Parts: sequence; C-alpha cells; structure tokens
Amino acid sequence: MESTEIEEILASCELFKGLGHGEIRNIAKICRLNTYDKGALVYQQGDFGENIYIIAKGQVILERTVDMGSREGRVIIATLGKGRVFGCWSTLLGEPHIMMLRIFCQTPATILVLNGAELRASMISDARFGFNVMEKLCFLLRERIQSAYGAMEKM
Repeated sequence: MESTEIEEILASCELFKGLGHGEIRNIAKICRLNTYDKGALVYQQGDFGENIYIIAKGQVILERTVDMGSREGRVIIATLGKGRVFGCWSTLLGEPHIMMLRIFCQTPATILVLNGAELRASMISDARFGFNVMEKLCFLLRERIQSAYGAMEKM
C-alpha cells in the first residue's frame, strides 16, 4: 500500500477525519501496515498495549472475557470495519496499559498500526492538533462505553 493510500485511510477514519493534509501526512509517517487472516488475533486481553489500530480493510471483533463465578464468559462488545479505530488509548496520555479486550479478525484484514507514544509526541508538539485528536477520542470512548454496557445487559 502506497503512502497516498495510507493518507486516504487516515483522513477518512473516525479518529482523524477533518484534520489537515499536513497533519495526516505526518501521522502516515509513523504508521505501519499489518495484514491478518480470518480468525487471527490482533491482540489478546491482558497483553501490554502501546498501539492504536485503524482498519483499512476487513472486520474485527472486540471481545471481553469476564469472570462469571464458576465459569468464564465471553462478551462481544462490537464488530468494527473499515475506518474504525481501536487499541490502547492510554498511551496518548503517557500511561502504560494492559489491554482489556481480545481483538480477532472476523474476515481477512489490513490494519494500520500507530505507536501511541509517537502520536502523543506529535500531539504535544502541536496543541491544536492534540486537542482535535483528544476531542474525537472522547466521542469514540463514549461510544465504546455505551457498546460495553449494551453487551453486559444481554448477559
């Protein structure tokens, strides 16, 4: 995938939509591209997190294992497709984080990977850019919390 394609994916994703071309170009420089087969794990619940992921192609499932006393249960929080973002948000705050979900591919997938610490450095160096990203992040997190509550109500 060429850098212009990566920039297009970034510009249309839910976290970076509406940012300027120069900002998108700078984010593209810190991305790498990973491909996954159907059923492949992107990461496991309990892993150390340091990246943010953007789906370029395919679909992933966000799943949480929960302790239900005498047994474990699995709850699907959401299914995400092209342009959707997931991963370790706390790296944008400079905090270490243990992943709270298991993410696996429902279909073959191509996913952009951004290191949270590198993105954080860009956000700190340009306060307006940083504010715009954090504002969009707040809306994303609100949506994910609502999805998690919805999934728990089905248990």
